[in-house]
This record gives sequence, C-alpha cells and structure tokens, in this order.
Amino acid sequence: METRQLRYFVAVAEERHFGRAALRLHMAQPPLSHQIKQLEEQLGTQLLVRTTRKVEVTPAGELLLVRARGLLAEIDQLGQDVKLVGQGASGVLRVGVVGSATYRLMPRIVETAGRRLPGLKLHVLGEMLTPALEEALEENRIDVAVLRPPVRSGELELRFLEQDELVVALPEDHPLASHGSLELADLAGEKFVSYPRTSAVCGIFMDACRRVGFRPRIVQEASETSTLLAFVASGMGLALVPMTRRVFALQGTVLRPLRDAPAVDLALAWRRGSDSPLIKNFVDLFETSTVPEGTTRED
Repeated sequence: METRQLRYFVAVAEERHFGRAALRLHMAQPPLSHQIKQLEEQLGTQLLVRTTRKVEVTPAGELLLVRARGLLAEIDQLGQDVKLVGQGASGVLRVGVVGSATYRLMPRIVETAGRRLPGLKLHVLGEMLTPALEEALEENRIDVAVLRPPVRSGELELRFLEQDELVVALPEDHPLASHGSLELADLAGEKFVSYPRTSAVCGIFMDACRRVGFRPRIVQEASETSTLLAFVASGMGLALVPMTRRVFALQGTVLRPLRDAPAVDLALAWRRGSDSPLIKNFVDLFETSTVPEGTTRED
C-alpha cells in the first residue's frame, strides 16, 4: 500500500461517491477508480461496493478506513514534527548552567522558551563550574552552557550575556553585617568559604584581594552557591558570590555590596561550527530576554 492510495480510499469512503472524492482530491475520476481497484487487488479483498447512485463500504473497508485515518494523521504529524525540528522550534536541548545563574537566569529562560518555542524541551543541569561545563560541551554531553569566562578551549563559541559584581555574604550576626556597603580591604583577616580554586569566580576573587594587599584564607570549598551560603550561615566564613539585579540569601546570611567589587562576566557557550537551528533559536531567546537594560551586547 502507498500513502497516496490510502488518501484516495479515505476520500471515497468518506464521500461515498467517486465524483465528489475526485473533486476533493483535485484529480480526474478514472485514475481514482483505477487506484482503488489496484488497492483492492493488492489486499485481495473488496473494500467498496459500487452502485450507479452511491458507494457502500464493506466491513473490510470500514476497518481500513479507521486504520488509514490514524496512519495518515500520524504521517501528517510526523511531517510537521520533522519540519519543526529542522527549523529549531522543537526538540530536546541539554543546557548546563553555572552557579547562581541556575536560580535567577534559567527560570526566565524556561518561561520564555515555553511561550516562544512550545515544542522545545530543556534538560537543565545546574550548579556546574565553568571547567566542568567546557568539558561537557567538548564531550557532547550538553549542547549549550551558561558559564563565566575565561575559557581554555578554542573549540567554543562565546556570546556575552551580562556582567555581575561580586557581593559578600556574611552571617547575619557578623560585625560587618551592619555596614551598608564594604570594600575588599575590610575583609582582610577573615576566613572565607569559596568556589573551587579552578573556578573563574575564585580566580577573580583571589586576584582582587591580592591587589588590595591580602591573600584570602579559604577554609572550605564548594561548587554550589547554595552550599556556600549554608556554610556562611553556619559561621564557617564569608563568601564572595556573583549577583546582578536579583539576589537571594539564605536564612542566617546577609549580602552586602562591595564598592570596589571586581566584575564577573556571564556568557553563553556552544561548540564552534554547530549549525543546529535549535541552538540558534535558544541563543536568540537569550538575546531578547535576558540582557538587562543598559548592558552592551558583544559577540
């Protein structure tokens, strides 16, 4: 059986008339009759009973009509689905996200993607560090990453998203918590909990401290921002975490801005040379939805 034969049969069975079915199919009646006859010969059974006034459907024809409608609907849907995937409007995208962006950035992207690309399914891996995200991209375990430059790999495309500043998280009963803002030098002599030393944020933090004259004493490391804030709340040490307009704090902690805080970039990364329309459309979501006012976009 061919798809076109099924479409011809469904038209005749629904119209109960060869002439009307031929008009519906935009074809002449003799070729239509020939195709139905050929279908019956292939199946070895009569599907239609023809009279001078109308067409009746046999029990075998009724079964074929039901099944053919379902098959044709599936074929039509398949064609639409393939087209959507080809246009990047449908499919599954694996996205890795660094640190605090997991909490404040991805919810907006998921909501926007749901409205603009309803066929797109996001598989989000959050609270990852930039080195791990680079490796996951290179090994094709994720498709796109939201990370913090610099990156070591020359195989990745980067697009600047926005710029964060480091704020200091303190226990709420810490003497410095009463200040409205602080400078890095105010933190000299304090104990710190930090992202791992391999992370971009830790490197920027340590360099900034050295420039104002002290080497931070890191007593504990953690990859997750939520874990760092839990350590701060327990009194283990202070933490510098990257935030923009939206900040969050764990109970028992306060966040204070630093007047001389170093900037920390946030960027989108994907494998160089990728021609995936799904990735392109996802990048476009960031372009239109996440860059705050007053921020310059850079490729």
